[in-house]
Amino acid sequence: MPRANSNLLVQSLRGTSQVFFMENALTGVLFFAAMAYASSVTGNWATTVGAAIGVLVATLTARLLECDDPSVSSGLYGFNGVLVGAALPTFIAASPQLWASIVIGAAASTVFTAAFSATLTGKWGIPGSTGPFVLTGWLMVAAAYSFGGLHVTGDAPKLAGDVAPNLTGIPAPMDLVAIFFRNIAQVYLLGSAVSGVIILAGILIASVPAGIAAAAGSLISMIVAIAMGADPKAVSQGLYGFSPVLTAMAVGVVFLTPSPRVAVYAGLATVMTVFVQGALDVMVAPAGIPSFTAPYVLTMYLFIAPKKLMAPHPHGPVADPMIDDQGKAPGKVSGKAPVHAAGTAR
Repeated sequence: MPRANSNLLVQSLRGTSQVFFMENALTGVLFFAAMAYASSVTGNWATTVGAAIGVLVATLTARLLECDDPSVSSGLYGFNGVLVGAALPTFIAASPQLWASIVIGAAASTVFTAAFSATLTGKWGIPGSTGPFVLTGWLMVAAAYSFGGLHVTGDAPKLAGDVAPNLTGIPAPMDLVAIFFRNIAQVYLLGSAVSGVIILAGILIASVPAGIAAAAGSLISMIVAIAMGADPKAVSQGLYGFSPVLTAMAVGVVFLTPSPRVAVYAGLATVMTVFVQGALDVMVAPAGIPSFTAPYVLTMYLFIAPKKLMAPHPHGPVADPMIDDQGKAPGKVSGKAPVHAAGTAR
């Protein structure tokens, strides 16, 4: 694990890298480079600026509230804030009220992160991960419909019956390559394949196993989404891939001790995340809010919760853990990816 650092910039860059479970300031720089590239292509810098504000505010809030120092130094109080800062300008039009909302949402995400750590992580050992971002994002976007100073630019609310079934062929090879990298870029709400290349490079700099898991998650999600006839436009934009990418990394190399059996388990979780993505997209559509990383969060929670024993009631206790053959506590990518739960022992 990198040594503790009290520099706000380093802590914020580590928080940026923690979106992909990394604790590496250089990786954070590359992630911002990916956002900046996407902004330069679209001419809309609100997402990049919002992400910078979000991670700085979230990290500063953690410092002011005197949250756990090692967790703050590792960036574990910043990654939800950077996602809030990137997400709100994506779905809400720029205005003075938007920037105020980003500051408020980023600060609240730090409080929510501490709350998730004290409850979900403290009681059940399940990492909060991007759960605080999802909760904050849903509340802020939904609230925007109530305020005249905020204009939601995302898709209008629609009922499940309005979703048309899709039948599509296999995209051309170059399109498949672009989808592969967009799946990774969309974790930061970026539709640029080049940004996905930069982000994957940043992950590989910090951890090769994590980079391999991210690539595997992108590939699996692409195959499943196309095979199941998901919306071709959504697939092309990478919207069926970003949550599975996070699931593959979280279950495969971050929160469980890597092994061949864990790889198979992570593969199942990744495939399931594609189905959860489709389900939640339909379920939240009537409210006019995006699913964000909720498909990853829900799937990861359910697949990490039984990490010790997998014995269904009322059967007797199982002698050996199904996932971790050595009986060790779930680990992380050695020296690269700290457990994604602020204030917990690692």
